[in-house]
Amino acid sequence: MSAVQIFNNPNISFKAEAYIVLMVIAWTYLMHAYYRSQGVEYRYFTMTGERKKFDKTPRGAHRHWDLQRCITEAQSPLDNFTTKNLMFLIGLRHEIEHQMTSRIDDLLSARFQACCLNFNTYVKQLFGDNHGIDKHLSFSLQFSTIEKEQKDMLTDHPELPANIKSYVQNFDQALSDDEYASQQYAYRILFVPKTANRKGQADHVIEFVKSDSPLADKANVEYAVIKETERPKFTATQVVNVMKAEGHKGFRMHQHTTLWKAEDAKNPNKGYGVKVADKYWHWYESWVEFVREHCRTNAKEHK
Repeated sequence: MSAVQIFNNPNISFKAEAYIVLMVIAWTYLMHAYYRSQGVEYRYFTMTGERKKFDKTPRGAHRHWDLQRCITEAQSPLDNFTTKNLMFLIGLRHEIEHQMTSRIDDLLSARFQACCLNFNTYVKQLFGDNHGIDKHLSFSLQFSTIEKEQKDMLTDHPELPANIKSYVQNFDQALSDDEYASQQYAYRILFVPKTANRKGQADHVIEFVKSDSPLADKANVEYAVIKETERPKFTATQVVNVMKAEGHKGFRMHQHTTLWKAEDAKNPNKGYGVKVADKYWHWYESWVEFVREHCRTNAKEHK
């Protein structure tokens, strides 16, 4: 609850860092409680003959499993998608624990939301509904809406440290399509204004509708459904063909190769593309737009 309250506090400027640290602690305690209830030894030890020699801290306390050890054990009760979400947060914590970042709150909020919901699900599943925290928390109020242009800006983050940007990109690229699209890995929703035309209808600001629900087929602004899709990718040939189709006949493969090399565009930190199957490079729409602007600026050269 402290993690969520800190993240929702507008007066705190290091929300993501505090949230990650506190949620890792919360999950660690939850996993320890589960293993204790199952009689699983979750203290570090080494075998000395037939006896266990338990590892201890400098002050003499037993060293218990860290969260990564807890969720990667065969006895872990967590599903694969929840585990991937936690592995992402653990890795991100390693990257940020020695330096403050900026503006990653919005960029990674889908993963934070999934972590929160997953925790509530498992604390109730493992220890009973009476331990759920959903009854104590509510939606935070928003003072702004997110337009498409704002959303696009969130994915750029030019001030984001290179190590954080590289970590996020590499982690996501290693996921399967099912893992990346899972709501337990990143909880992605769409908010829309709700127009109430019946009494009592505006009691809830947000309504959630599953994609397989009959309501999802209705063209009604009272409900919002979003389905995450794979980002479009383009080969170099396709990028060149797009430019030619738009009238830049002089822009050929040689010009494209010269441009991406000059811009170091295949640097993962730039976010212009991705290597598929560890072999073939594909470009994202952001690179197509960059090339388009280049061709417009140098129209005479590529006529």
